[in-house]
Amino acid sequence: MKTENAIRDKSFLFALRVVKCYKYLQAEQKEFVLSKQFLRSGTAIGALIVEAEQAQSKADFVHKLYIALKEANETQYWLELLHQSGYIDETGYKSISEDCKELLKLLTSIIKTSKK
Repeated sequence: MKTENAIRDKSFLFALRVVKCYKYLQAEQKEFVLSKQFLRSGTAIGALIVEAEQAQSKADFVHKLYIALKEANETQYWLELLHQSGYIDETGYKSISEDCKELLKLLTSIIKTSKK
């Protein structure tokens, strides 16, 4: 997977981590509600970034990335909730949360740059 598109690559790898975490939460923690929300928002980020690549205009591109940013924020919320409720330990939380924060920063930067 060498697409030379940092945000696309990072969001794909993040989605893989989300899927693996979801599988763990389902199988080991028997958590089915919060984990489903986490899976949905965490994988939507990359899908929206891929969709933005085929945007019809600059405004459409920014709009799709803004939705991806909202999904990343929501994912961060679910991560925090899963951590605070004891489903994800501190080490796992810090690791995946840092990846999510990096996506938030990248998306924010791309959106700001694209609006200029």
